[in-house]
Amino acid sequence: MKKVLFVLVAVVLALSAYLVLSKSKARSGGFGIGVILPLTGDGAKYGEEAKRGIELAWTLSASDKSILRYEDDQGLATVAVAAFQRLISGGDVPLVIGPMYSSTALAVAPIAERKRVVMFSPSASTPDLTAAGDYVFRNWPSDIFEGGAMAAFVYDKLKQTNVAVLGQSLDYAMGITREFKRQYKALGGTLIAEDYYSPGTTDFRTALTKLRSAGTQCLYLPGMYAEIALILRQQSELGYRPLNISCVGFDNVEILTLAGNSAEGVVFARPAFDPKGTNSAVRTFVDAFKAQFGTEPGVYAAHAYDAANIVLRAVERGGHTADGIRIALYQTKDFDGVTGRTTIDSNGDVEKTIQFMTVEQNAFVPYSK
Repeated sequence: MKKVLFVLVAVVLALSAYLVLSKSKARSGGFGIGVILPLTGDGAKYGEEAKRGIELAWTLSASDKSILRYEDDQGLATVAVAAFQRLISGGDVPLVIGPMYSSTALAVAPIAERKRVVMFSPSASTPDLTAAGDYVFRNWPSDIFEGGAMAAFVYDKLKQTNVAVLGQSLDYAMGITREFKRQYKALGGTLIAEDYYSPGTTDFRTALTKLRSAGTQCLYLPGMYAEIALILRQQSELGYRPLNISCVGFDNVEILTLAGNSAEGVVFARPAFDPKGTNSAVRTFVDAFKAQFGTEPGVYAAHAYDAANIVLRAVERGGHTADGIRIALYQTKDFDGVTGRTTIDSNGDVEKTIQFMTVEQNAFVPYSK
């Protein structure tokens, strides 16, 4: 009798464990997709925008979707590494969307390569990511493209043959500055001065005074919008008004409030995305984004949305393993997204059209002069 009772208990326990496991797998689909974004800290605006783009892609997609598992890296490399390790520790996350920053992506990439987990960044732009490994991808163009496009635009379109730089000492800003300088000089342009500041700097008056004394009429401002806003306001306070040019880090509508009238006339580059476009994919995305979040999507939301859809299609084709997804990503050709057509090359990189914008009457508009 004891033996029969023991067998019955064992069967019940086994059945209970099976049901718990089955429910867990049914709930998660047996695997998850990690997401690492700066959801707090100085980059929270970018992280929240990207998160909305990813979530909208998940909402609109008809495919069999995994569970999204979010981690906040605060825009810090060490935090991003810890977040990535947490996500992959269970062995059921074959792919991570993010990180967003060049610095955080570079910190995570070697681990992704070593652990054979796919990393797909929607916004990291450093050229160093090109050779980071076989499991590292992005759908944002390298700084080589944006920096080079801006160099040609400044020299050929704006007819500026002398430029100075006031840049942020951040991996993203330094990478794009390096490419801008290299290609601008190759065109025949002259760099008359350059100065760099740490993230979080609030007083730029000394640097601006030196740049004005050097005769700077065109000033390149690679960095993030919060510091750029302070630079623009302090230019106005000093009565100094060069032609300001900048990068995609400028592309946050909050800068229009932070800088006020001082932002008027700034010209900046960004990967192409036109929320006013008539393309059906763009209209579906923009209308759905506005309906769900009450605001118009920006370039980071658009690239994160495309990144999520590229990933979902790779999972459909490649299955739930990192190698299957990796192979499918390399096969991505002419993906028709809201940021244009995306083809992933043998380095996990993409080439995208660069768009030039300016500030007119406190709004971002395409540069058309």
